[in-house]
Amino acid sequence: MTSEGTRLFHLSDIHFGLEDREALDWVRSEIDRQRPDAVVITGDHTMRARHREWDAATRWITALRVPVTISIGNHDMPYFNPFERFLTPYKRFEGVKALVERELRLPGLAIVPLKTVRRWQPRLNWSKGWVTPEALGRCLAVLDALPRGTRALVAVHHPLREVGTHGTALTRHGEQALAELARRDVLGVLSGHVHDPFDIAEPTPHGAVRMIGAGTLSHRLRSTPPSFNELLWDGASLTVRARNCEEVPTRAMQIDDVPPDAMPPRTAGEPVAPVQRVPPVDPPVH
Repeated sequence: MTSEGTRLFHLSDIHFGLEDREALDWVRSEIDRQRPDAVVITGDHTMRARHREWDAATRWITALRVPVTISIGNHDMPYFNPFERFLTPYKRFEGVKALVERELRLPGLAIVPLKTVRRWQPRLNWSKGWVTPEALGRCLAVLDALPRGTRALVAVHHPLREVGTHGTALTRHGEQALAELARRDVLGVLSGHVHDPFDIAEPTPHGAVRMIGAGTLSHRLRSTPPSFNELLWDGASLTVRARNCEEVPTRAMQIDDVPPDAMPPRTAGEPVAPVQRVPPVDPPVH
């Protein structure tokens, strides 16, 4: 904890296999220089969960000399081996097993995980989020057991937003989860998945919940340069700064709404940030 308060680095969607080495070297130098109190990585560490991708992700993550907690994203589950996906979906990230959905306790602040990925779903698009009653129950039990006066940030991969119709929701049961988190007065929900940063107050029947998304550190851009979030909690307020190598101002980096997927925009009217950094072709996923 610094004299200013508790400093966190919020990273997401590194996508080893399509990682941006320049951005990763810069982030690593910033971690070594600033020594944040913790690093939170909200999923999609790999592109297709290949063994070589997980090996690279494991080497990079375990070399960080600060406390780390990681969430599992939809790209981190085995894609090409259905037997492994159903029977041993976590086998490939054995090297970082101790960091997966790890609760962190910092002075006056806790980082609490909430799992939003499933090995299968009763719908065609398994890339979207799903909050099961069991996962939500585990998260709420941790929140309810926190010492009096301790505030919390919840770490997920998918934004807890029901975008679109019920059948194409970005995160099934996300609204219910947000409502329960609002009842516990969490500081915010840290997520990834959509590849652009955001900081949005999402209304619920029990009050608004702050949804904070980190951008990508890969070449799989949506509309803004590779970035990560720097968070500072001073005991009274939480400040979020979206940082990038090109020094684009935070507000210009942040999108105003959560898009229904993490694909770069291709048609007029799709939500993009003011930077409008849209790659001409989305990098291949195979």
